[in-house]
Amino acid sequence: MTENPIALMLTYVVVIVGFMFVLIILPQKRREKKARQMIDSLKVGDAVTTIGGVYGKIINIKDDEITIETGLKKSQLVFKSWSIKDVKQLKEA
Repeated sequence: MTENPIALMLTYVVVIVGFMFVLIILPQKRREKKARQMIDSLKVGDAVTTIGGVYGKIINIKDDEITIETGLKKSQLVFKSWSIKDVKQLKEA
């Protein structure tokens, strides 16, 4: 009894796609969910780092734009919320 070569090839394709899904797509979805939660939890006063390496403190949040204050001269810069890479939330006393 010989196996159907098309069915065997289809089985290999399904297994490879399954491995790709588990190894690539699921971890990416987890990272995106974590990043979205971080952006949604931003509030005025948080110290943030942008994807461009700019450090500052959030002074205003409006829709999808975040204004940060940075440097000794208190320069104000406006960024899109997706450009925030890291946040260090200040502990309240």
